[in-house]
Amino acid sequence: MIGRLFSRELQDRLAYSPGVVLLGARQVGKSTLARTLAAQTPEAVFLDLESPEDRAKLDRASAFFAAHRNRLVVLDEVQALPELFVQLRPDIDADRRPGRFLLLGSANGALLRQSAESLAGRVSYMELPPLLWTELQADTAGQDATQHLLALQSLWQRGGMPLSTLAKTDAQSLRWRNDYLQSVVRRDLPALGITIPGETLWRFLRMLAHQHGQIFNASALAVAMGGISHITVGRYLDIFCDALIVRKVEPYFVNLGKRLVKSPKVYFRDTGLLHALLGIGNAHDLQGHPMSGYSWEGLVMNHIAALLPLTASGNATLNFFRTAAGAEMDAVVDTGAERIGFEIKLSNAPRVTKGFWSAITDLKLSRAYVVAPVSSSWPLADNAQVIPLHELARVLGVQT
Repeated sequence: MIGRLFSRELQDRLAYSPGVVLLGARQVGKSTLARTLAAQTPEAVFLDLESPEDRAKLDRASAFFAAHRNRLVVLDEVQALPELFVQLRPDIDADRRPGRFLLLGSANGALLRQSAESLAGRVSYMELPPLLWTELQADTAGQDATQHLLALQSLWQRGGMPLSTLAKTDAQSLRWRNDYLQSVVRRDLPALGITIPGETLWRFLRMLAHQHGQIFNASALAVAMGGISHITVGRYLDIFCDALIVRKVEPYFVNLGKRLVKSPKVYFRDTGLLHALLGIGNAHDLQGHPMSGYSWEGLVMNHIAALLPLTASGNATLNFFRTAAGAEMDAVVDTGAERIGFEIKLSNAPRVTKGFWSAITDLKLSRAYVVAPVSSSWPLADNAQVIPLHELARVLGVQT
């Protein structure tokens, strides 16, 4: 089994909070991580709330919680039983010992809205991303540089959803991802109360794939969708953000007296799902595809976003920066103590433009990096360096 970087963080949060809400897309590995933790915890109880039998055990939830007050109770797919949050609140208030509840949910926005009303100050929130390259590197130990890069390319192509990553063939991986997306659109979203026709959302999702890594253009999508309003397009985008399929990265605003880009960028949280929507089935198709550069950018951005909660500050922000004058930085991480810039290039001999150096000056960055598919790092200047993907954890100060 692949060890997850987030195991230690989850245990730390359970050590000081009565409950932890572990968020993540379906099939990202939440249940596996929770079951592993439960197996290491004496007398832990695991309930899947999509199972009628397990749901029946919570018909009298207050009595069930009282009977298991000295155990870790793991509740999987809690968004299926939103009324449970109201019943959890008095039980946590009655006994605020740490490590009592672990709640797993697959719908970020909906789950946060439901739980915030009842569990504010009572639980800690944590997100589990798809598999990261840092977590898979143990399997590439002892390989030469070429094999190492081929393994990285496989993760990039297939994405980090475990069943896709570990599929025996590219064809099986692609089939799984297509089935997964259809299931999200036609089963999971309606189950969350989304009444928009599945065919409409499926069409929108495929069009959105072509804006991955780019400034979100609601007006262009509105026209392509048949003349719907840009407000409706924004609502569709929020649906997939809530389902943890897509993320928005907002621009970094500083008082420079310059014209700044003000619209967000959009990224699919898993490059494998992006490639399924773009019809990219293998590494050859990926290398020659016009979206390959944007796709690589998404892989790196998703790694940065996933690692930020594990940094020393734990509350660093992720934005991008672009001015009308041409200054640009793909990712700006603000830890509160310093600003770090990341430019992302799909090249084994990356070159930066004048806009990169301008952004370093404009933002007063303490250091900047160019993240590329290379096997080792080298300096560009005293405060700038080219690094491979696996060094992101090091430069962000994350222990692996």
